[in-house]
Amino acid sequence: MDEKYSALFTPWKIGNVEIKNRIVQCSMGGTSLFGWLEPCHFDKEAANFLLNRAQDGVGLVLPGMQCVRDTMGRRWLWQNKKMFKELADYMVEYHKTGSKLFIQLAAGFGRSMAVAPWMVTLNNNKVLGTLAKPVIDVSYCCASASATPNRWQEDMLSRPMTVEEIHEMVDAFGKTAKLLREAGVDGVEIHAVHEGYLLDQFTIANWNHRTDEYGGSFENRFRFPVEIVQSIKRQAGADFPVSLRYSVVSKTKAWGKGAMPYETDFEEFGRDMPESEKAIKYLGDAGYDMFNCDNGTYDAWYWAHPPQYMPDNCNLEYVEHIKKFTDKPVACAGRMDPVKAAEEIAAGRLDAVAIARQNLVDPEWIHKILEGRQDEIKPCIRCHNGCFNFAKFKGTANIQSTQDSLHLGRCALNPTTMQHNKYKIVPTKNPKKVAIIGGGIGGMECALVLKKRGHKPVLFEKTNELGGLFLTASAMSFKENDKELIEWYKKEVAKQGIDIRFNTEVTDLGTMRGFDEIIVATGSVPRTMPMIPGFEKTMSFTELLKEKKEVGDKVLFFGGGQSSCEAAYDLILQGKHPIIVEYAGDLVAAQATCLANTSFLRDAMEYHKVPTYLHSTITEIHDGGVTVKGQDGKTFEVACDNVINGIGFVPAPVGDKGRHVHRVGDCVAIGNLRTVIWRAWDVCMKI
Repeated sequence: MDEKYSALFTPWKIGNVEIKNRIVQCSMGGTSLFGWLEPCHFDKEAANFLLNRAQDGVGLVLPGMQCVRDTMGRRWLWQNKKMFKELADYMVEYHKTGSKLFIQLAAGFGRSMAVAPWMVTLNNNKVLGTLAKPVIDVSYCCASASATPNRWQEDMLSRPMTVEEIHEMVDAFGKTAKLLREAGVDGVEIHAVHEGYLLDQFTIANWNHRTDEYGGSFENRFRFPVEIVQSIKRQAGADFPVSLRYSVVSKTKAWGKGAMPYETDFEEFGRDMPESEKAIKYLGDAGYDMFNCDNGTYDAWYWAHPPQYMPDNCNLEYVEHIKKFTDKPVACAGRMDPVKAAEEIAAGRLDAVAIARQNLVDPEWIHKILEGRQDEIKPCIRCHNGCFNFAKFKGTANIQSTQDSLHLGRCALNPTTMQHNKYKIVPTKNPKKVAIIGGGIGGMECALVLKKRGHKPVLFEKTNELGGLFLTASAMSFKENDKELIEWYKKEVAKQGIDIRFNTEVTDLGTMRGFDEIIVATGSVPRTMPMIPGFEKTMSFTELLKEKKEVGDKVLFFGGGQSSCEAAYDLILQGKHPIIVEYAGDLVAAQATCLANTSFLRDAMEYHKVPTYLHSTITEIHDGGVTVKGQDGKTFEVACDNVINGIGFVPAPVGDKGRHVHRVGDCVAIGNLRTVIWRAWDVCMKI
C-alpha cells in the first residue's frame, strides 16, 4: 500500500465501539436492510450488498435510511418482530467481517418527499386521499414542521405535524433502537438534521413557523432531534452509540435555490455557520456520539449529492471548521478524495471519511488501495443515473417512474450492484466468436462481459482511438472522472487481451464472415434541421469540445438540454458568455437526469446571468446571429459569434436486425451511460 493512504487504515472509536478503519460507507437510498419506500421487511438484496461491502473492507457500513414508520402501510418498524429476528441471524455472519454496522433511522421526508404526480393527486383530492390512506397517506408522508412548499411540487404545501405525532415518533425511535441493539447492531445513525429532511425542517428558522414547544427559540427548534437521542439512550442504553447525519450549513438562498461552490455574497436562508457552531455542541451535549457531515438541502441538493460540476472535497473546509466546536468524532462526505482524506485524518483535522457512490461502482476499491492497485479502481462519474435518479423541471413533480424510484442504490456503471441475481457473469458452455462494431463505452463493455464469460470478442473501431462519443462528453474541464473512466476501459480491454481492429469502419455486416454473433454499437449522430436556413453554419459538440475549434465570446446553444448546459458552463469557466435558446419551459426538461445535477446547471446559468430564451426556437441562422421565435409568435434577433447544435442526437445503427445481430447503446435509442451499459449486459448475458 502507498503510504499516503495509511491514515485511512487506523482504528477509531464512536462511543465505546471501535471501528477498524476510517472508511465509512454513507447511507444511500435503496440500500436499506428493511426495504426502501415499501412496507418494512428484511431485504435480502440489500443484505447481500452490505455484507459484501463489509467483506470488501469498509470499516463502518450505514445502510440506506429507514423511516421509523413505513411510508407504505404506516406500520411502525418496532412492530415487525420477524424482521428483527432475521436481522439477528444476519448480524452473526456480518460481524465475521470485522466491520461495524449502524442502522440509519429517519423521522421522514416532510417537504423533501419526492412526490410523483399520482401522489400529488392523492394529496389534493380528499376523497382519493382518504381511500388510499391504508396503503399510503401522502399528507402524513409530507408532514413537516410548518406549511411549507414541497421541493418537487411547489404549489403543494406540507401540513404541520401534530405534537402527538411528534411524541409517537420520538418513542418509536427508542423502541426501534432497543430492538436493533438486541439484534446485535452496533449503533444507529439519525437522519437527519441534514439535507433539508424532516428534522432539518424543524431546526431551520425560516422553515419552522410553529408557536408551540417545537418552534420559535433555538432550543425549541432543536427539541425534536434532542428528544430522539434521549429516547434512544433511555430505551436502548446510555452506551449505545448514536451518530447524527448533519449538514453544517444549508448553502440555500431561497425555496428551490442553492448557492454556487464559489458564491460567498449571499444571505443564508437555512442554517448558517454561527448557528451551526452552537448547534453541534448542543446536539453533542444532548447525547449524539458522532457527526456524519456535509452541507446543503434539497433546495441546494448538489452540496449533499455533488455532481461532476462540484469540486472534490467540496464540504471539507466547513466540516473541519465545525469539528472545532465538538469533542465528538466527525466524518466528512461529498466527493471526498481518499488521499486528501488520509492527509486530513493524519493531521487530526478529521476523524473519518464518508464515501458512498464509489462503493456502488467498484466494490473492490479498498482492496485495490491495500494491494497497491489504486490505478485499477473504476471511478464514479457522479452521474446519479442509477443510484439517485429523481428528476424534475419547472412545472413537474418527480417525473421518474415509480418503479425506478423504488429501486435506488443501483449503479449506471455496474449493473450487478443491488441486482446481483439479475446481472451476473455466467461462464458460457458454448464459446463463440463475436464481432463488435464500435469502440465506444457500449462496445468496450460488451467486449469485457463476453470475454469474462468465455467468448472471443473482436472489436472494430473506425478511428484510431477507443471511447466513441464519450470522448466528446468527457472533454469538458470538470469531467476528470469521465476521462478516468475512458482510461479505465482502455486498461481493462488491454489487460483482457481483447482483439481490437482500429481504423476499420464496418458499413456492411455481410462482410463479417466467420463470426457467430454480431453486436452493433455504433452510437448516434447529431440531429439536423436542414429546413432552418443557415443550419449548416452550426458547430457540433465534438467540434467545440473534443476538437477545440476556436469560438468567439458569445456562443449560442440551439437547445437547452444537459449537454448544452454542461458545455455552456464549461465556456463560463473559460470566461466566455454563452446564450441558450430552448423550446421547452425549462432547461434540461427531460427524465433520467437527477435533480442534483440539473439544479446545479440551472442555478449556474442564473447566477452567471446567461441569457436564456425559453419557449423559443430558432428560425434562421446567419452571420453574426440568429432569428428567434418566442412563445408569442414574434421574432427577434440575437447576436452571437457561433451557434452550437444542441438539439440532440439520433441513433446511427449499421445494418439490419437479425437473429445473430444485436444492437446496444445509443444506436438502439438515445439514453445515457446507464442505458448503454445495462443494454450491453442484457445482450451479452444471452449470447
